[in-house]
Amino acid sequence: MKVLITGTSGFIGRALAEDMSVEHEVVCLSRQPTEVAGVTSLGGDFSRMEDLQQLDRWNFDALVHLAAVTGAGTEADLMRVNVMGSYGLLRYMADRGCKKFTLASSIAAVGMQSVHFRPLELPMSDEHPCLDRDGYGFSKYMMEETTRYLARQNDNLDIINIRLSSVWPEDRVPEPRQPGPVGQWGMGAISCMYLSDAVRCFRLAAESAHKSGVRILNAVAPQAAVACSVPELMRVWYGVDADAIDMSHYERVGHERNAVYDVSRIAAELGFVAGRSVLPE
Repeated sequence: MKVLITGTSGFIGRALAEDMSVEHEVVCLSRQPTEVAGVTSLGGDFSRMEDLQQLDRWNFDALVHLAAVTGAGTEADLMRVNVMGSYGLLRYMADRGCKKFTLASSIAAVGMQSVHFRPLELPMSDEHPCLDRDGYGFSKYMMEETTRYLARQNDNLDIINIRLSSVWPEDRVPEPRQPGPVGQWGMGAISCMYLSDAVRCFRLAAESAHKSGVRILNAVAPQAAVACSVPELMRVWYGVDADAIDMSHYERVGHERNAVYDVSRIAAELGFVAGRSVLPE
């Protein structure tokens, strides 16, 4: 395949470009140079049409869109880049005949970065509603909605939005969360995977057989990075509000520390299950 990967100056993007370039022709678009052997590296901002025009000489089979403004950005930048910038990129690619799109959404699309967040269900489904009040999760949710809009215009597009967890370097081990006050990004602290698994997830999505439509898939390790059971932690975090959440999933033997995001669909759709546990051996 000819594959365009955006955001390749980042932690995940560089590793993915290196991995996919072994078997595919990879073109990288990022603001900073991508120093990976065997790829074509272009400097540019995906949200600027004049920068996208550098890509005119290729006919791409697939796009993996990783570039974004992160949760530290201003609300205006989050909407301008993550929503409208992504719209412009997808429109450009679709108009040029690309039909296969994999986008890095986020588990933050539910709104979990706020201390006021309360999940409607546990584990949270792939399409758990957006309850965000801080901007980042909303921008990722609106990016997902943009893909639905474009897919309604072209029913031959295959679009996979990966609601990606926190991603850890291979040489670091997450500290299992002990019961205590819920903090910002609480669900993100206990929902993670290693870089090698994140790379494999995006590669599987990009290489998967064409399936028209839009899919939203949670991508986290099957275990939550918790020192106690998930219900124990939730009851400390949310107090009486936890009583409204059905946590019977975690009451079965061996499921006490399962992920707080449902990962059954990504396993069924892409065959992806994180291979490395985020819990200490």
